[in-house]
Amino acid sequence: MTEVCEPSLVSVIIPTHNRAHLVGRAIQSVLDQSYQDLEIIVVDDASTDNTEEVVRSFNDKRIKYIRHKKNKGAAAARNTGIMAARSEYIAFQDSDDEWLHEKLEKQMKIFKVSSPEVGVVYTDMWKITANKRLYFHSPNIMPKDKTIYEQALDYKVRYIGIQTVLMKKECFDKVGLFDEKLPRYIDLELFIRLSKYFYFYHIKEPLLNYYDTKNCISFNTMALITARKTILDKYFEDIKKNKRVLSNHYFGIGASLCSNKELKNGRHYFIKATKAYPLNIIPLLAMLLTLSGQSVYDKSVRIYQRIKSIGLYC
Repeated sequence: MTEVCEPSLVSVIIPTHNRAHLVGRAIQSVLDQSYQDLEIIVVDDASTDNTEEVVRSFNDKRIKYIRHKKNKGAAAARNTGIMAARSEYIAFQDSDDEWLHEKLEKQMKIFKVSSPEVGVVYTDMWKITANKRLYFHSPNIMPKDKTIYEQALDYKVRYIGIQTVLMKKECFDKVGLFDEKLPRYIDLELFIRLSKYFYFYHIKEPLLNYYDTKNCISFNTMALITARKTILDKYFEDIKKNKRVLSNHYFGIGASLCSNKELKNGRHYFIKATKAYPLNIIPLLAMLLTLSGQSVYDKSVRIYQRIKSIGLYC
């Protein structure tokens, strides 16, 4: 495959690792876009299957294949793609997901009519699990909200799917690349940085099929705990300005620890959450539940999650 002679307007970055059986569908969904001024950068993160063969089978000059000699993780693969990108706009596609036909076209139309401060345009998704297809509503953030840094610090950008995002490449010049040290919440942490300087725009329409797989990193509880603690440390000086937000961070770490069978450590963070913002009684109730043992705590959390319709998403 040869590089495009003239830069396209959109660079689509697809990181992949051992998904030869799926990456072709992801690539084809990009090639089938109604918006065609694009290049595709597939970053193979040291796959051991026939991923390269699948990618090269398309024989399309808009596709660039880059291979890591050793596995570095999704953040590093995306960063490799960003650095190789030649376009004004950057989009991300996961190698096991599928864009709908008009995704890029509708996002580019928003950029054409929006203020220059808009740096990120994202969409809703269809979440597909087994034979079920559910509408996944992303958080609704619009230019009227201006920069949303305080909301982002409170994880309000958590459920924006990176594979739905189209953003200006200049955003990375301003805030830097993905943090390769984080084991999870890599996208969230980037959105926190972006929210300090750029407006977000939400297209309230599912323009992507997100295939929910149970082997994703969000089921790694230790990675979750590490990521939560890292984000709190990294942004602590700003987070502590809002005691309610600080309490939410402590509570989140405590809940993650308890789900990892670390009730004593989790209880410690629930107490910190209660002290930080006493008006929030949820951490206090959670702390009291830990005194009843792991089984009672776990059962109570499952009931609470069903009532609140809280789910875990990769």
